[in-house]
Amino acid sequence: MRVSDVNLVVRSTRVVTPEGTRPAALAVAWERIAAVLPYDAAADVLGPGTRLEDVGDNVVMPGLVDTHVHVNDPGRSEWEGFAAATSAAAAGGITTIVDMPLNSLPPTTTVAHLRVKQGVARPRAHVDVGFWGGALPGNVADLRPLHEAGVFGFKCFLSPSGVPEFPELDRDQLVASLTEIAGFGGLLIVHAEDPHELDGAPHRAGPAYADFLASRPRDAENEAVRTLIDVAGRLDARVHVLHLSSSDALPAIAAARAAGVRITAETCPHFLTLTAEEVPDGATEFKCCPPIREAANQDALWQALADGTIGSVVSDHSPCTADLKTPDFATAWGGISSLQLGLPAVWTEARRRGHTLADVARWMSAEPAALAGLTTKGALAAGRDADFAVVAPDETFTVDPAHLHHRNRVTAYAGRTLYGVVKSSWLRGRRIAVDGEVAPPTGNLLERNH
Repeated sequence: MRVSDVNLVVRSTRVVTPEGTRPAALAVAWERIAAVLPYDAAADVLGPGTRLEDVGDNVVMPGLVDTHVHVNDPGRSEWEGFAAATSAAAAGGITTIVDMPLNSLPPTTTVAHLRVKQGVARPRAHVDVGFWGGALPGNVADLRPLHEAGVFGFKCFLSPSGVPEFPELDRDQLVASLTEIAGFGGLLIVHAEDPHELDGAPHRAGPAYADFLASRPRDAENEAVRTLIDVAGRLDARVHVLHLSSSDALPAIAAARAAGVRITAETCPHFLTLTAEEVPDGATEFKCCPPIREAANQDALWQALADGTIGSVVSDHSPCTADLKTPDFATAWGGISSLQLGLPAVWTEARRRGHTLADVARWMSAEPAALAGLTTKGALAAGRDADFAVVAPDETFTVDPAHLHHRNRVTAYAGRTLYGVVKSSWLRGRRIAVDGEVAPPTGNLLERNH
């Protein structure tokens, strides 16, 4: 490191590094972290033109990496859009997102469709943005070109997705797609609910949350996970279970991993912080698929995070216009908006359960970055991008939807008091948000292994 290259030093008594949380100074040069220095060594690299940002006792942690975001742009940009989604991310301490391939029109299922989406995102991105591709019936020939064009992997559904342009894979189609993906060393990420279990569950229209919960039984997730383990094991393919809700699937995932199956799993803030027992009837802002389950189930998800069976926590931010959140759980759009609130929501429950912000950084930054192969993201270490969030972990705020950057401010967290105020967010050494105010867009579009 040359002192003349350092243009920014950020110092705190609490910096979350891979080696632990400690007083430190981050020396930034050319958008990267040049060194993580002892707290008192900041003066050694302060040359002419070098800016010192001393944030006192606020925590400096890696910028969050959210690999499960539905931006819905283009085509359904009235549901969200890249400007609104990435503004919300920046305000919430997230510095990188990876966009899901569906709910936009067109979906990201061909290289041409990917280019359309990139063109829409490029001038609007307040944070760095990557893209997943989609695996659909009949698009096996498109998977390798998408991989070569830089998508981070491929999403599929094993049950209906909710939008007609993104149909699910049956078992034979799953095998065909995963065979192709394994052939070039790619990653398949899976909405794992079994359609036969869903078809056999009771279905009642109306506002009762209990009826909706019964319509999305744990066995739907459990059976789909078993299918995925079987197919991935036989093909020696890499697979990832999205938004795991059923704790009953955890023993199978743990056993498969121990046996060498290359399977990982994530869960979401709403599964870790909200419970079925507290969802009011008609409150479809809580509707998502798979659903929010009981408190005992939530306890098991936290234990799985602690023991590593679940690696990452990501938002599954899936917004819609307010009119689609009808009071009928059977017909309301299923998706929870939480992009801006994921960090404080998870931290509020994590601190209550005795976890640290270093744990949260691992679950919400390091592990998602590793999943997607984002080697310059996810940690405050020399050579990584200078992406970080400055957080006051002991300060609280009450969620007011009017203060959210989401385009549609329907949220299951309205009125909740949360710990962890994001004071500022930094992307590649530039401050992109401060006290909820977001700077003009400077985000980059990311490609796999670029």
